[in-house]
Amino acid sequence: MLASLSINNYALIESLQVNFQQEFSIITGETGAGKSILLGALGLILGKRADLSSLKNKEKKCIIEGEFLIDKFNLENFFNIHDLDFEQHTIIRREIMPNGKSRAFINDTPTTLSVLTDLGSKLIDIHSQHQTLQLADASFQFLIIDALANNGKHLNAYHKGLKIYKALHGELQQILIHQEEAKSQHDYNSFLLNELAEADFKSDEQEFLENTLEKLNHAEEIKNHLAEAQKLVHSEEGGLMDSLRKYTLLLQKLRTFSKDYEMLSERVSSLKIDFEDIAQELENTIGNIDNSPLEIEKYNDRLQLLYNLQKKHHVLTVEELLEKQQFLEVKVSAAENADGIVQAKKEEIIIIENQLNTLATSLHNKRTKAIPSLTKQLELLLKDLEMPNTTFKINLIKKEEFLSQGKNELEFLISTNKGSSYESLKKIVSGGEMSRIMLAIKSILCNYSNLPTIIFDEIDTGVSGEVSNRIASVMSNMSKKMQVIAISHLPQIAAKGKHHFKVYKTEKDHKTITNIKLLSASERVQELAEMLSGKDIADTAIVHAKQLLNQ
Repeated sequence: MLASLSINNYALIESLQVNFQQEFSIITGETGAGKSILLGALGLILGKRADLSSLKNKEKKCIIEGEFLIDKFNLENFFNIHDLDFEQHTIIRREIMPNGKSRAFINDTPTTLSVLTDLGSKLIDIHSQHQTLQLADASFQFLIIDALANNGKHLNAYHKGLKIYKALHGELQQILIHQEEAKSQHDYNSFLLNELAEADFKSDEQEFLENTLEKLNHAEEIKNHLAEAQKLVHSEEGGLMDSLRKYTLLLQKLRTFSKDYEMLSERVSSLKIDFEDIAQELENTIGNIDNSPLEIEKYNDRLQLLYNLQKKHHVLTVEELLEKQQFLEVKVSAAENADGIVQAKKEEIIIIENQLNTLATSLHNKRTKAIPSLTKQLELLLKDLEMPNTTFKINLIKKEEFLSQGKNELEFLISTNKGSSYESLKKIVSGGEMSRIMLAIKSILCNYSNLPTIIFDEIDTGVSGEVSNRIASVMSNMSKKMQVIAISHLPQIAAKGKHHFKVYKTEKDHKTITNIKLLSASERVQELAEMLSGKDIADTAIVHAKQLLNQ
């Protein structure tokens, strides 16, 4: 239930704190006093969007905070799912900054508006005048019947299954589309794949081919350079090898005179060994250099094949070409195994379809059993609400396809006079009658739902006299099972409340401010008398007010 509401810097409210009670509370006040402002502020902590115009003082932030007692309403799982701290006294806070940005908190943990909206729907039902339009909405009609049929678990399972079913059908359609594309391209893709497979390129082959061809194309020039180099090594007139040998011997002699030359001698000896190895390796290389035209042609053809395939597949490296080959293998395999993939997906769909059919049948059967109870309860309540000849006919129509609420459609028909035909609600029901029907439905639903609080915003519009007394009685009975708060202009309804709050306006520093207070017994008499006769309260109005409170 809503335990308290704190509002700061919102619309005409400077600072306001109100504590609510269980059972039936009434809020009254003159037109324009600010009753709708209270609902607007409450709507913000229930997830509605805010704008900068909400701020009374544009230079300060607006803070709205609500305390809810939720220990009896099985909401622990919701808090766990959203990683929130569950508290029996849960605080929801909304802050609107002067720059227009807003923040939301649940028990001091930052949260999103979507989470706030979801939680709010489990805490409070704000019933406004325009909500009666929901009566003609099929989804709302299903909600009523499913509440009486206790279809919650089955309906949740059906919705999850339907989501999976639609997703699987979407996947199947995509597979079939890809299958057609794959079949039309299969021959060409197979050709491309075979071409790459036959080429059988290795990841480092391009570098090897290019290096090899470079050597083969310059074989004569390489041989000439190597021959010149070897002449310098073995020249009869003092080649490099002979000179280095002599140089090494000289340093070996110097090391006997001083340790300073010992390291230099060792370095030269090492250099001599390396030079001899290099010279020998170059000597061996000369014999291996081949400039055979056939050898050049072989490597050139291989490299050209690589270049051609890279150009065809719009790639620059062998690695990319090999990736193309893997991609083609997948496409060709998919085309060749498409029938099996389609069949597997169809089998998945059949399993979900069977589950949905079972759930849809159960939903239909439980709805069929609940409808007579619903019509009976509605007709009895409406008889008490001065609609004695109102009867309902609710037709549950079986359909072949899976719909959002099962395999059913609803016809929710009403007859308000004896002997008149049944028509849809929106065709024959007046605004006052729609309000009473909605009140009757909400009264029935409170026996089957676990909603903590309902707020009626001027549901009594368009009614008077005995009807208003009956409406008040229905709301009073509802308050035995849940917290009921009613905003009303009718004294007959206001008198039925166990707690009576008045919204009023005052002036402070030449500014209009909205406030609210809980009325004492004597103040209630005055308020009801004013509602009966106006500002100039007659003695008879006082007497009548006391009579209403004592009924």
